[in-house]
Formats: sequence, C-alpha cells, structure tokens
Amino acid sequence: MTRLDKPIRREVEIGDKLYTVLIDPQGLKLTEKGRRNGLSLSWSDLASGDAALAAALQATVPP
Repeated sequence: MTRLDKPIRREVEIGDKLYTVLIDPQGLKLTEKGRRNGLSLSWSDLASGDAALAAALQATVPP
C-alpha cells in the first residue's frame, strides 16, 4: 500500500458546482472551487464514528 505523505487534490462536480477535494495525512477537506473555507474532517473523527457530528458542527459555524 502507498503511504499518504503529501496532499492530493482532485476536482469533483456535485450538481452544477465544482469542488476541490484535498486528501492529506491529517484528513480531508471539501471546498467549493474558488473559495477558501470548506468542510474539514480528520481521520480520527472518521474512524471513531464522529464524522457526522463533526460535519454538523462545522456547518453551524458561520464563515
């Protein structure tokens, strides 16, 4: 298996909007193309099952 030691960026289209997905050793981040702020999720939150809670909390915080 290849170790994740540097960030990987990919573009994805969701509906009619473009997003950037950043996968790095700390976790992943989904950001609307052209924006700086997005949803972040750490690997530990994902592994522990707290992913839904972490995403919900971030969604309530104004940019």
